[in-house]
Amino acid sequence: MDKQQLGAFLRSRRERLLPQDVGLAAGPRRRTSGLRREEVAVLAHISTEYYVRLEQGRAPRPSAEVLAGIAGALKLTDAESDHLHVLAGTAPSRTRRHSRAVRPSVLALLQRLPQTAGFVTSAIFEVLACNDLAAALMEDFRELPPPQRNLARRAFLGSPSLYGVSDATEFRHHVVMELRSTLARYPSDPEVAGLVEELRAGSPDFARLWERHDVQGGTMLTKTFRHPLVGEITVDCDSLALTESDQHLVLYSAPPESRDAEALALLSVVGTQGFDTAERRPGTFR
Repeated sequence: MDKQQLGAFLRSRRERLLPQDVGLAAGPRRRTSGLRREEVAVLAHISTEYYVRLEQGRAPRPSAEVLAGIAGALKLTDAESDHLHVLAGTAPSRTRRHSRAVRPSVLALLQRLPQTAGFVTSAIFEVLACNDLAAALMEDFRELPPPQRNLARRAFLGSPSLYGVSDATEFRHHVVMELRSTLARYPSDPEVAGLVEELRAGSPDFARLWERHDVQGGTMLTKTFRHPLVGEITVDCDSLALTESDQHLVLYSAPPESRDAEALALLSVVGTQGFDTAERRPGTFR
């Protein structure tokens, strides 16, 4: 149970709600932003004293029933409710360290995807594997040292992708929300905690977004790359969760016979000619 993070998360969710959001009268001018603690306690059917202690990080671990009542009172989404249980220590625990090992079958799949740029990311946004088209479309992460393969670090610390993308702001929000959930799942993993602290110290934008305690955002359906060889390419984005390893398989594709599909096809030819594939197994990093 992470008492301090649990208290901060509850406080952030309470302050975003208005009385009318939960069926209460607004009443006279309020000095507190959002709902009052006693209002949340009444809605959750728990004592005000206990709820106050939860927000202050002084209460013992709440039961699943109490958490369900609080989640309902604060109108938490499914993702936020799951995050609440993780912080309270009532969710199934994962391994102490996040996984960087990619299944061989996933590596083989990357190479068999027709006209699709594919790559695998870890729980902390490190690119662990990619196919040739992904390398040509974005950047050949296979040639980079591990710190430079991290998309979260590149998004916030001044090392963006080689080619501009259309959703940089949305991606930064997504990174912060995912890292918050990852830190809750792996509180003892030094790589996770170290990356979060590095980003908080090095990026005011990350620090500001981190304090919002958001854990769910919108789905990114398309992305536009501004590529120096083939111009603008708008691709469909699909992110498939590899749950057993807590990784994601990210796929960029385009509708058949579209101009973007033609650009990807061209890029698959001209963008991979300089790759040295003889000395490297496809899809893996040296």
